[in-house]
Amino acid sequence: MTAPAEAASDIRVVPLKGVRGMIADRMVESLATAAQLTHHASAEATALLAEKARLAEAGTRASVEDLLMLAAVRALKRHPDINGRVEGREVHLAAGIDLSVAIALPGNLLVAPAIFGAGEMAVSELRAARQDLAARARANRLSVAEMTGGTFTVSNLGLTRVEQFTPIINAPQIAILGIGRLVDRAMPSAAGGMEMRPFVGLSLTFDHRAIDGAPAGEVLSTICTEIEGIGGTAG
Repeated sequence: MTAPAEAASDIRVVPLKGVRGMIADRMVESLATAAQLTHHASAEATALLAEKARLAEAGTRASVEDLLMLAAVRALKRHPDINGRVEGREVHLAAGIDLSVAIALPGNLLVAPAIFGAGEMAVSELRAARQDLAARARANRLSVAEMTGGTFTVSNLGLTRVEQFTPIINAPQIAILGIGRLVDRAMPSAAGGMEMRPFVGLSLTFDHRAIDGAPAGEVLSTICTEIEGIGGTAG
């Protein structure tokens, strides 16, 4: 049955070209070339929010995302087998942590430049580096090295209503961590009743060619542990 002409004229066609086309091609290539699997978990964020408040009182601004980046970096130090890239038939594990951060740009665009040397940074330095990348991304002033040199990616949807999702690997990296929104849950209290506590949804997509499900689960569990125990040394 032929659609009415007026209905067809209401359709807005958006060509997949330019930067949007490159993003589309990279997403398809990532799914086509990597054996991608996603583990989901949630971590209690009580200590994280307390650390954010403590830092603010001490004069250091840090967002939830900044502290989650710090927790991810600390977990990667304990699990170096997921920090790297798959190049052809070889897994290249990196000596340092160059953390790529997904940044949404106007016009339905997305980039994920790297914070080089993230493994040696305090949370204040991670924050400054993230903000610098975001500013230069909006001005189209990122270098090729920054766009292609990361060893692990963090993608944050915590400002939306998304609690967990399935992020696509920033190929050829081994893995990407997706961060969802904070959600309050009823939990048993020390007094024997119930109390509301904040939890953050986490999703780790990994390349099964480079790491198996059980060790990837340990990585995600360590990220949760780092989040739940963060504090005092975030700087």
